[in-house]
Amino acid sequence: MRRRDFITLVGGAAAWPFAARAQQATTPLIGFLSSRSPNESETLVAAFRQGLAEAGYVEGQNVHLAFRWAEGRYDRLPELAAELVKSQVAVIASVGGSVSALAAKSATRTIPIVAVASDPVKAGLVASFNRPGGNITAVSPSSTLLSAKRLGLLRELVPTATLIGVLLNPKFPDSATQLEDIEDAARAVGQQIHVVNASSEQEIDAAFASLSQQGIGGLALGSDPFFDTRRDQIIALAAHYAVPTIYAQHAYTVAGGLISYAPSFSEAYRQAGIYAGRVLKGEKPADLPVVQATKFELVINLKTAKALGLKVPVSMQLLADEVIE
Repeated sequence: MRRRDFITLVGGAAAWPFAARAQQATTPLIGFLSSRSPNESETLVAAFRQGLAEAGYVEGQNVHLAFRWAEGRYDRLPELAAELVKSQVAVIASVGGSVSALAAKSATRTIPIVAVASDPVKAGLVASFNRPGGNITAVSPSSTLLSAKRLGLLRELVPTATLIGVLLNPKFPDSATQLEDIEDAARAVGQQIHVVNASSEQEIDAAFASLSQQGIGGLALGSDPFFDTRRDQIIALAAHYAVPTIYAQHAYTVAGGLISYAPSFSEAYRQAGIYAGRVLKGEKPADLPVVQATKFELVINLKTAKALGLKVPVSMQLLADEVIE
């Protein structure tokens, strides 16, 4: 081998690691900030990755993900958001309600944010649904009609219930709106409700014991990421106290809960992945309209209904998107 060729070969070999590092350095990093926990969010993360892939981004190939999980402890979100900003992420996907998005918004005014939040306008995240403005756009997987629909389904399942319980977490910002919605829905049909709050595992235990003493005929569980991290505990308590409970996510029913009526959160996370990909391609959050939920899922667990001594009307079963037997 000629000396000049040898030097060229060695020089090229030495340059390979630098080239690899340069390529890696240009690979965009997406921050994934969630108020929930990873063990109960697997299907949602998969849906987010699917949306990214539809937008042309595959994790490990041309994009990387940095996950931060608050696991129901909302006070951790500002610190986690600050970590992502320090990591110089290209975009932040904030999921698990407006509480996560608000933490991301406080951490940065320049990094694009794609939020999954029930009412981003009311939460002060965006200026309007059509023209979000600023550095945030969102996917809204909720509707003000959900509380009324859930209450109606629960009343249909337990028509003799004179008192229905409502379990909320006052530390979750969206709970105030949820309370207003369900109070309006109950008032419209003349249903008496009893509201109990819980913000810890111990308070959840106490809440179920209190509701049982009140003699409630059914329970509506508020939509809350903290509750999602305690899903198994809540389902077990509902079974222990034999309380017919309606949930705000289908995952509860799949795990043994009685019934759920909710927007498709998988679809919401998939859309968030698509939006994150579009932002990486250069689109501005201010120009991406907020996506509102159009797909809702009714799931019924007949095995649980039987254990509670309930007969699910055939008409309700026919309307269900999924019946678990």
